[in-house]
Amino acid sequence: MVNNELIKDDLYMAVNGDWLKTAKIPADKAATGGFYDLADDIEKTLMEDFANFMTGEAISDDKYLNEFIKYYRLVSNFEKRNADGFKPAKQYFDKITSLKDINDWQEKLYDLTMMGLPNPFPLYVEPDMKDTQHYALYASVPSLILPDKTYYEENHPQAEALLSVYRQMVLALFERAGYDNNFAQATLEKALAFDKSLAPVQKDSTERADYAKSYNKYSFEDYTAFSKSVDLGAFAKKLIGQTPDQVNVDEPKYYEALETLINPDTFENFKSWLLVKTLISVSTLLDDDTRVLAGTYSRALSGSKEAMKAQKAVFYLATGQFSQVVGLYYAHKYFGAKAKADVHHMVEKMIDVYKNRLASNDWLSDDTRQKAIVKLNTLGINVGYPDKLDPLYTKFVVDEDADLVTNDLNFTQISLKEHYDRWGKDVDRSRWEMPAHMVNAYYNPSFNIIVFPAAILQAPFYSLDQSSSENFGGIGAVIAHEISHAFDNNGAQFDEFGNLHNWWTDEDLKHFQGLAQDMIAEFDGLETEAGKVNGKLVVSENIADAGGLSCALEAAKSEPDVDLKAFFINWACIWRMKSSIERQKLLLSIDVHAPHVSRANVQPKNLADFYTTFEITSDDKMYLAPEKRVNIW
Repeated sequence: MVNNELIKDDLYMAVNGDWLKTAKIPADKAATGGFYDLADDIEKTLMEDFANFMTGEAISDDKYLNEFIKYYRLVSNFEKRNADGFKPAKQYFDKITSLKDINDWQEKLYDLTMMGLPNPFPLYVEPDMKDTQHYALYASVPSLILPDKTYYEENHPQAEALLSVYRQMVLALFERAGYDNNFAQATLEKALAFDKSLAPVQKDSTERADYAKSYNKYSFEDYTAFSKSVDLGAFAKKLIGQTPDQVNVDEPKYYEALETLINPDTFENFKSWLLVKTLISVSTLLDDDTRVLAGTYSRALSGSKEAMKAQKAVFYLATGQFSQVVGLYYAHKYFGAKAKADVHHMVEKMIDVYKNRLASNDWLSDDTRQKAIVKLNTLGINVGYPDKLDPLYTKFVVDEDADLVTNDLNFTQISLKEHYDRWGKDVDRSRWEMPAHMVNAYYNPSFNIIVFPAAILQAPFYSLDQSSSENFGGIGAVIAHEISHAFDNNGAQFDEFGNLHNWWTDEDLKHFQGLAQDMIAEFDGLETEAGKVNGKLVVSENIADAGGLSCALEAAKSEPDVDLKAFFINWACIWRMKSSIERQKLLLSIDVHAPHVSRANVQPKNLADFYTTFEITSDDKMYLAPEKRVNIW
């Protein structure tokens, strides 16, 4: 029930206030509403389907789905998992505890990496940002224990409490694994010391949000010179089977400090860090009590009150391993070709609207405008589900006689080999980064494509039972949001081929950067119950929201049954959410998206039609003076 009087003061609460009064966050989740409700419904549907496959009530002639069901059955076998306890994980722990020194670790580094174990200089293969037809070797940084480097600053309000939870969890895991308390305490403290040493030389989330700055090419010789204690070159050559000419270093400051981070003197701290990280990650594959215990820290971060029940944890572990297989099953059964074609047509229409808006844009020069339209004309559209299964998943064969840890290790080695084998091959632009059953969407600037998995293409985002205005306020705005990412502060730096390349005139770029700064200012410092919004962190998503909503609004107005009240109301509805305060605080620190209330309320204030539709005046709280309204696309 919409409170029409309240719309003038708070659109989000007017639309969602009644729902918020009764909405309950599931005990094993950190949030409910909007995207999360759809994900919960899909979870329930698929869990029922897979239970029927397990009992034989349902059968399939899809051999890859049948392989997934074998794995699902293996993950579900808690009788065996509980009986085995920590025994299957010994193969990991023994390899780490037996390491004698840094040279011994270097000799075994390739094998440890292919087991999925972390290291201080992780390498990965991705399209070269400036030549996306070819792969490049990238050097990244290891993840920290706390969510962001800012948590390591003195007197951070959450850091001490989070580390206390982490300590208790790790010590309890060591005890379950059979290690004595003195060893556990000493190992934990050394691991925390190593982790703390990494934080000062890493970027924070705001710095990482400007991802074009992660492109820093070094000659292979210069890259290997970052360390005297470790042969970086030998490791890189072993991983990809060749000698690269160059390596892209995501965070040069970190690599400039690498020799001080990992050397013979710090090796024992690193070894402890490696053991603790592995202890936690492998625990999710063991007995149920250990699984629950190993999730304690993540629940403290998110604010979830309880661990998932065993069968739900089975669902997420198994579907995570066979994600694209599950996605195709979901899409073909619950989405279908007709809906795929319908939404594809809707995307094409939104692109046409965007072209018209670019053509009538009053601040772009003709040269930049034409190049922007060229980028739109070459924009790839992926809707619903991929046309074929990613070949990686055809290589997964379950060994039903082996334990879960052994099967997981096998799949990890297959996946990593496939990943590093990409080196020297043509870039595969058909690979989806999300499975079809995931409620989300994305724009990939390196491929210049937008992707809308089937799961998001349902009410309140999209439904044949909704009016055109409701659909444009939902999925229409989401579609245009993803298109807008091609022209946000990050995407605008990539051309129509996905290459990092400046195609703007100097004057246009300067004007655009000024508008982006206006968007930062519009959100920066906004108060939420969890703290203040960091406008710089969320600017790219806010530019996409602004472009998406204004473009979808224009599309809605072109329909004969236009109803702008329904349009704006559904826009507020799709951001409906109730979440834990812990989760809200976490996202304010690390998430590039603005808080849901801000997304619902701020963007409509920038649009003149919002004021006329609801008769909003300067006396109303939803009013924003015209000179403060930000309109980019």
